[in-house]
Amino acid sequence: MRYFQIVAAGIDVMPMMLALYRHPELWNADNFRSTYPGTPHSEVDDILLRYTGPSAERSVDTVIEDDQPVWLPASWVLPWRPVVFDLMRRVEAYQLDRLLITRLRPGKRILPHADNVGVYAAENQERMRYHVVLQGLPGSLYHNGDETVCMQTGQIWTFRPFELHSVENNSADDRVHLIVDVCIAP
Repeated sequence: MRYFQIVAAGIDVMPMMLALYRHPELWNADNFRSTYPGTPHSEVDDILLRYTGPSAERSVDTVIEDDQPVWLPASWVLPWRPVVFDLMRRVEAYQLDRLLITRLRPGKRILPHADNVGVYAAENQERMRYHVVLQGLPGSLYHNGDETVCMQTGQIWTFRPFELHSVENNSADDRVHLIVDVCIAP
């Protein structure tokens, strides 16, 4: 595969999923990603844990250029630390950047787009994006370049976000991913 790489499998995601079921009020408490004009993420639900802030001052331009994300209230409620810190050790990351949970309901999609501007541009090889699959079932399809994968529950994947990518959830249940952006030394 040229565009996707599996990093780990068999990750225990149950503590995170149980916490999400116990705290449904966290979904879309900050809905910037799904509501800005022209967003490819209009059909997702998000929980922002570490992101550009504060929300009142946020714009597409400030998010694109932001390299100093801040902790948001949901980060103190959900048990993300064990999974994220284990991932950071595994890939030898030296800094945690953005951290969010995104949900795509059955029949929904994320439109084709490329994250290729600002601090997440292709030429910035230090920043990497990982998807921890909290819930992924057959029929949830991730497209990147000319490749398609079905990311399964308990797996961690990386891909090339600066290339055109999209998602469609044709499965029987929600697709839930913890997105972890980190910096890795060359």
